[in-house]
Amino acid sequence: MKKRRKRKSIVDFRASFPNEESAIKFYEKIRWKDGVVSPFDPTSKVYKCKNGKYKCKNTGKYFTYRTGTFFANSKLGMRDWLYAIIMIANRKNAISSYQLADDLDIPQKTAWYMLHKIRHAMRLANENFLEETVEIDETLVGGRNGNRHWDKKVPHSQGRSHKDKAPVVGMIQRENLMNARVTPDTKSDTLSAFIKEYIHPDAIIYTDENDAYNQIGFTYTRFYVDHSKKLYSYEHITTNRIEGAWTHFKRMVKGTYRTLLKKYLQKYVDEFVYRYNLRDVSNSDRFNCFLCCADTRYTYKQIRKSVA
Repeated sequence: MKKRRKRKSIVDFRASFPNEESAIKFYEKIRWKDGVVSPFDPTSKVYKCKNGKYKCKNTGKYFTYRTGTFFANSKLGMRDWLYAIIMIANRKNAISSYQLADDLDIPQKTAWYMLHKIRHAMRLANENFLEETVEIDETLVGGRNGNRHWDKKVPHSQGRSHKDKAPVVGMIQRENLMNARVTPDTKSDTLSAFIKEYIHPDAIIYTDENDAYNQIGFTYTRFYVDHSKKLYSYEHITTNRIEGAWTHFKRMVKGTYRTLLKKYLQKYVDEFVYRYNLRDVSNSDRFNCFLCCADTRYTYKQIRKSVA
């Protein structure tokens, strides 16, 4: 049997989806693997109409491949949506709204909304329960004083201070999944609550020497690596995995987005975690995985409310 070619580039995308009809048929196969199912009554027989719609026999209601899904009420074509999803899911540094707007020849505000809607769905990959051995570390996202004009510098903002930065706490189960959250601070109570929510009580945690982790050390078995003494790894005690993840995250921020508003930062974190957690699968599988989870409808108001 001939092995199916995987989509890896723009050329492959255009070959796979030469027109709108091909994009619709592709998504219908993803959504309805065993035949069309009515969103109003799954037990009902379904009739296909000439205008591309379907009719639910039991309810008499009409529906399309978009009804009740992520794509409901969108004026954009399915091909445009598939392009945006494959770009944000498979590019290591993602894609900016300006680049997407240029690629699809649409307004930048429309591209911005598309990407945020996709990120909103990606949050589902950032809610994992972690076990066994888990590395934890926090990073700060924001500008550097050295890059600011003299009258815009923020005093006493060096080190772990987050006066002008947003803290993000991350955790990785070794050789497995990652979670990350934007937090109001990195105090003991905040870190402890996050750890207890997503890490099994019997897990072993690995952190740096930050005193804020001392509190959680009474609940979990904790080992730490003392960076202040120039120690980064000895035997099994290390936080290199989570620190490496932050390196990739900051490259994405600096290389593609540059400036992120704090109220939207969690969405960009969700986007990064989605790609990280699916890093070992093929581009086509990462793309298809998103489409399989796109059967939940998200409105503009819901997305704005989530960052309010």
